[in-house]
Amino acid sequence: MVKENFYQGKTVLVLGLAKSGYQAAKLLHTLGAEVTVNDAKELKNNKDAQELQILGIKVISGGHPADLMEKSFDLVVKNPGIPYDNPVVFEALKQKVPVITEVEVATSVMESSIIGVTGTNGKTTTTSIIYEMLNQQRVSGTAYALGNIGVPASQMALSLKPIDDAVIELSSFQLMGTPTLKPNIAVLTNLYSAHLDYHGSQEAYEQAKMNIVINQTSKDVTVYNKDQPHLEKLIKDNSKAQLLPFSRKEYLENGTSVKEGQIYFKGEVVAKVSDIFIQGFHNLENMLAAVSVAKLKGVSNEGIQAVMHQFHGVKHRTQFVGKHKGRIFYNDSKATNIEATENALAGFHQPVILLAGGLDRGNSFDRLVPDFKKHVKALITFGQTADLMVEVAQKAGITQIKKVKDVTEAVPTAYALSAKDDIILLSPAAASWDQYDNFEIRGDTFIAAVQDLINADQKNL
Repeated sequence: MVKENFYQGKTVLVLGLAKSGYQAAKLLHTLGAEVTVNDAKELKNNKDAQELQILGIKVISGGHPADLMEKSFDLVVKNPGIPYDNPVVFEALKQKVPVITEVEVATSVMESSIIGVTGTNGKTTTTSIIYEMLNQQRVSGTAYALGNIGVPASQMALSLKPIDDAVIELSSFQLMGTPTLKPNIAVLTNLYSAHLDYHGSQEAYEQAKMNIVINQTSKDVTVYNKDQPHLEKLIKDNSKAQLLPFSRKEYLENGTSVKEGQIYFKGEVVAKVSDIFIQGFHNLENMLAAVSVAKLKGVSNEGIQAVMHQFHGVKHRTQFVGKHKGRIFYNDSKATNIEATENALAGFHQPVILLAGGLDRGNSFDRLVPDFKKHVKALITFGQTADLMVEVAQKAGITQIKKVKDVTEAVPTAYALSAKDDIILLSPAAASWDQYDNFEIRGDTFIAAVQDLINADQKNL
């Protein structure tokens, strides 16, 4: 039995497949909706579309026909990556047809508690830590990590029980289409400037993020980063939930914070900062957010400490890759903006050889000059922003600067400039789309290049 079934008998267009669209179409079909799927990929090369067709779902593939909205749809479920100026989406909105995202469908029928996690940076790491903590010493039910982390919420929506927890990573793209989303606990890790090419303005981006709290009531909780005054103001303006702040900069009597090397939750010592394996101020903030949720859900301090010791990070997010001849390699390919690279650099005390560069979105990188001065020994740069990165390095007084073709060439170039105890860090400060389909492929390329380097060195011994 589902919480509610608004979709029975509705005519629904699922626009764009990928993982989320595929699972949304299956879920809607199960809920009794008349589903039409439209995907740009040709049917003969589209396994997901073929499988949906076998289920009896209508599939229109090979493009987005201009007359698609001539059929009367009650609802459009849009892939988050499709912009709102897409002709089909534009026409739907013109006809006043609601346009939502897959996570809206999923959460509206879930019976479990919902913990939503968003923010400019740290979403995946925080979601992963919460998932691990909530499953520590658990007696009944299970916590599941869903959403933008890689498992569509629709895939699990009908399987979740009231004793379970859905920990859902939510991007601003997803949140724009969630008119009824109401997490029991909403987590906001931080808020910076991002995705302005999609949202059009910082204000629109921020309002999309606020959709995670907008429907919460006094029975719910909003966990947020108090170290950002602007975020705190947005939370207080938009959330009617109980507010639970966290801070790494000031002690909070009624929140989660740090004092004299200890992590406190509402005055109670939970753990030592030194219990945390993963490095960096940003990861301390992620951990404080996760501790807030864990304590709200009744996880013991011992369970929290166990996760702090065991959690070694998420792939592509300041991920420890390996150590070779005293050099330590980290993959932070998820650093697709300046703030993420600032955070990564701040986490290291050793000299850093930085691999950076990527898609040029028209941003200035001058903000990185102080971090470059403090942390960066050498810069290896590539992609559309390479010249901009060179300028920043020169302003920071860095003399070892190399422009290379791509990440594969960057790794041996960085190694040649390195010495024992140096950090070789991929943290691009830019999106990957100028050279790689996504940041995961860019990160995997880095990992493979590091392994090739090690293998070649070992053969020469």
